[in-house]
Amino acid sequence: MMLWDTFDKNEIFLLLFNLFAYIIVVLLPRKFTTRVTLLSFLWGITIGMLFDFTIGGGLLDYYRTNDSNRYEIFDFIYFLLYGPFGYLFFYFYEGLKINKKTIMIYTLGWAFIGILFQLIFMKTEILTLQKGYSLSYSFVIFLVTQTISGIYYEKLRRKERVLS
Repeated sequence: MMLWDTFDKNEIFLLLFNLFAYIIVVLLPRKFTTRVTLLSFLWGITIGMLFDFTIGGGLLDYYRTNDSNRYEIFDFIYFLLYGPFGYLFFYFYEGLKINKKTIMIYTLGWAFIGILFQLIFMKTEILTLQKGYSLSYSFVIFLVTQTISGIYYEKLRRKERVLS
């Protein structure tokens, strides 16, 4: 692992995206217990890294994060963006009172949000697709990850008090 290949616009954008995402989380009214807040961040980072290590830079290598196919410190800063996404998924899931009737629409919405951010990350050269990988594949992956996230949150909500 290296620090970074070159420090240029993708690293600057990545720092700004992280700053913006974490500021949003801090400014939102507190909704969850500390435990659920930490679990939501950990869940987002874990599920994001799992898929990125599998299809992104790991086994299949379908896209490059930042400047090279080798892991660098800014790849881990990129992974930190998954924390606020996990938190916001749970936050709005609770706030919009998502249930069995609305989960499909909610999941589709988050899949489109994921695609939007991948497009932004491609424009800012944080992500570069390679080996014939297409955004349509990401859409399917987002549908899977968001469905799993919804199931996880439902189980979490049944097992413990989630609201503070």
